[in-house]
Amino acid sequence: MQSFVRDPKARAQRFGSHLALAIALLSGGAIATVALESPAQAQKDKKEEQAKSDYSKGFIEVYQPLGKRLEAQEDPAVLKAEIPTLLAAAQTPDDKLVAGQAIYTIGARSEDTALQRQGVEMMLESGKVAAADQGRMAFAAGQLAYQAEDWAKARTRFEQAVAGGFESANAQGLIAETYFSEGNHAAGLDFLMQAITAQEQAGQPVEESWIQRGFAIAYNNQLPEQATAFSRLYVTHYPSSDVWGDAIAVQRSFYNYDDQALLDLMRLAERTNSLRSERDYVDYIAAADPRRLPAEVGRVIDAGLAANMLKQGDVLVTEAKSTAQGQTASARADLPELESDARASGANALLAAAAGDMYLNFEQPAKAEEMYQLALTRPDVDTARVLTRLGIAQIDQGKSAEAKATFDRIEGTRAPIADLWALYATTQTAGATPAAPAAPAPAQ
Repeated sequence: MQSFVRDPKARAQRFGSHLALAIALLSGGAIATVALESPAQAQKDKKEEQAKSDYSKGFIEVYQPLGKRLEAQEDPAVLKAEIPTLLAAAQTPDDKLVAGQAIYTIGARSEDTALQRQGVEMMLESGKVAAADQGRMAFAAGQLAYQAEDWAKARTRFEQAVAGGFESANAQGLIAETYFSEGNHAAGLDFLMQAITAQEQAGQPVEESWIQRGFAIAYNNQLPEQATAFSRLYVTHYPSSDVWGDAIAVQRSFYNYDDQALLDLMRLAERTNSLRSERDYVDYIAAADPRRLPAEVGRVIDAGLAANMLKQGDVLVTEAKSTAQGQTASARADLPELESDARASGANALLAAAAGDMYLNFEQPAKAEEMYQLALTRPDVDTARVLTRLGIAQIDQGKSAEAKATFDRIEGTRAPIADLWALYATTQTAGATPAAPAAPAPAQ
């Protein structure tokens, strides 16, 4: 899976960038010409006449010689001169259907897409296209309008194709593209979201290209709410380390989190194998702070070095590692006393939460859970922050269902982070683990 956050060229790809005019009605690049009966021949059998199409006399006179020239594969550049006369003669719906076929054929042979479009539109507007062919004919008209950058008309025709049940997935993607091409990103994203929701409700697999495109449009056009929504869809339906990395990058790009919230976001990146740059590791180290969470910082540094994301001789890395190593033993020794103080009568929520943080730092999630639960019973608690870490402690114990319920309780500025953690809890409940990257990227 290619990360759209890291690859602007991939983000810019459009559904319609390589449109191939595959008009299913056609074969050999032309619509078969129609042989029209003369009025004299039609009089031979009244019943047969009633069953035949309704061609006007003037149209028959104009079309018959043109039809022979079409069958003879005459130079289409010469035949173009006959089109105005043909159009003037077309009076009945059947006249217009056949005229449209002829015009399309001339356009196809001369590689004139404007004529092709004119012919297909005339056939559709005649009202005589067979019901079974209307969806695919509308799709062809939509493609031709799309190539002409007539976005509104293309959208109308693609909508008709969808209603007719023809190539609905591709057509719906192209409908969204017509909005994006107009610069109406919000409408296109709303359309894609509705189409995805319909697939979910129908129990159908969700088109990955729709989610990719919606995410790329929202991210590139600085639409944080929509980018968040599509990133959540992505990790729901197509979880991988790259997808998780993009979802987390959205939060880091569009929301100004403090160090404590950023720490919990980077913890999610670590658990989803999506720490993918030097900056990721450095930000994680800074947010955790080797003086506060020395054991956790030590693990992050070791992982960054092993992944070639951090440099052994870098001053920041050297200083952080030295501080973490110097603080770890004393922090571990002080932990029982910290817990005792946190449990004491009259102790505040901050002290209980600090004990929970230290137990999480030393990878003792069950004890951390106890401390966070205690903090939540006290009136001065930072509810969103403590709930986030309670959920993390539950995740680390394999209590995924309980963790999801905890994350679902979180409101306010941390809610987007909690939503991602809740999705991660769901993947753990289902037994899915994000795949690790195939190989570490070189350090920047």
